[in-house]
Amino acid sequence: MKKIIKKAGILVVGAGIIFSTLSFKSDFFEIAKQIEIFTTLFKEINMNYVDDTNPAELMDTAIQAMLTDLDPYTNYWNEQDVEAAKINNSGEYTGIGALVKATPKAIKVMEPYKDYPADKAGLKAGDEIVRIGDIKVANFREDAGELLNGASNTSVELVFKRQGETKTTKLTRGSVDLKAVPFYKLLEDNIGYIVLSRFNAKASSETGRALKDLKNQGAEKIILDLRGNPGGLLSEAINVSNIFLDKGELITTTKSVIEKYNREYFTKNEPLDTKIPLTIIVNGRSASASEIVAGAVQDLDRGVVVGARSFGKGLVQRPKELAYGTQLKITISRYYTPSGRCIQALDYRHRDENGRAIRNSLEDFNEFETKNGRKVYDGGGISPDVKLETSEYSAVTTAMLQQDAIFDYATKYYYKNKLENPEAFRFTDTDYTDFKNYLKQIDFSYQTQTEKDLEKVLVSAKEEGFKDEVLEKYKLILKEIEAEKSSEIDQKKPEIISLLTDEIIKRYFYKEGLYEHYVVHNPEIMKSADILNNPASYEDILR
Repeated sequence: MKKIIKKAGILVVGAGIIFSTLSFKSDFFEIAKQIEIFTTLFKEINMNYVDDTNPAELMDTAIQAMLTDLDPYTNYWNEQDVEAAKINNSGEYTGIGALVKATPKAIKVMEPYKDYPADKAGLKAGDEIVRIGDIKVANFREDAGELLNGASNTSVELVFKRQGETKTTKLTRGSVDLKAVPFYKLLEDNIGYIVLSRFNAKASSETGRALKDLKNQGAEKIILDLRGNPGGLLSEAINVSNIFLDKGELITTTKSVIEKYNREYFTKNEPLDTKIPLTIIVNGRSASASEIVAGAVQDLDRGVVVGARSFGKGLVQRPKELAYGTQLKITISRYYTPSGRCIQALDYRHRDENGRAIRNSLEDFNEFETKNGRKVYDGGGISPDVKLETSEYSAVTTAMLQQDAIFDYATKYYYKNKLENPEAFRFTDTDYTDFKNYLKQIDFSYQTQTEKDLEKVLVSAKEEGFKDEVLEKYKLILKEIEAEKSSEIDQKKPEIISLLTDEIIKRYFYKEGLYEHYVVHNPEIMKSADILNNPASYEDILR
């Protein structure tokens, strides 16, 4: 009997190997077939097309089109992109020391870093660089931002526009050190405040040093600010969590159809402090590694999460080496919090008729439990334990950010007003009225999802012959929506003022001044302090 069972087992295993091999061979044949089709197509186009072709540009277009069908985090990196990724992870590079944004005709300075080359050369947020050396930005077909980088101590002349006036400056490139923790401070009531802005290779060491220094100064409670932190290294997310969590705690699990990418990540070191009361602040721009830390702290009931729902990026990427120094940054797995939540908000496997990824809806969220039995949910970022409207990003606010309405108004404000002290600044009701008038001047508008859906209904109605009847109702509904959108600017006043305040203060006092303003006026920090100063409330939230 045992021999029969053994033989049957061998047959089953053998059959499994045969079928998996056949499946692999089938996939391999299909891949080889498609590569051959593409190769012959590419060759024929470059040899026979009526005009001259650029093989590199055609190939880049083909690659980008192919990746568009996946998720936005799976990207092809050329040699420059690979170097940029190394810079982002290391936190050090040689350049001008500014955050910039490429536009068709110029490079827009979004934020010059204090005491770095761009700042020393007199560049300010809102300046539009139109010429770099002898090259006009509008005529440069590649990434014009690359022209700003170069070896340390090399100089370049820049022509830029500021408030309609053309100016020239000479900039000397230098070493730029991007700190993971750009600011920390001991606040009233022995509360330590730490800003963690990115998860580069220095994240855990800088956070640990800040915590030790604050405790030496007398800190007995900690606020960790992860707002606007886009993430970074997974290993650093584990190490930052480890600062507050015991050795051997599960922080995240990654799952994939490829078994070798299925892993569990535990803390490996002795923690710095597992008892100190802790709040973590997140918002809609806290993503990836930020969500791993916030999710672990929340699931293990180690601290209270404050703010607004985080971004919802639960996908893990890994760079794969390609030929000629290029790389493919490819999504290999999804990550899950200790309770089993995947916080990914968008489903790229399923798309609507316009090809957009479908956002997970509230009714589809799954319920999980924290270590203490509190209910938490998956499918849409980390939902804070204590929500504040000043942290939220509504549709109208998002549209303002995407169209640079808040940024450009801050530029206008800067050149019309003087400020002496970041801590004393308040954006008044009069200022807000002026901002609304500015929105009218620039014809600010945005389209809601309801309006997009109505457009589809109108098209269908026209095709089915209901044009006249439906059109009148369509116009009436649009009027009501426009009225609602107009009132939404007033309804979302707290979150809009919060963003305007941030942008304006940075113009005068850089990021350092913004943080000094935060610790006096910021609602999220004030709420975190209230929670930490009330032990009963703190424990009640975590119960």
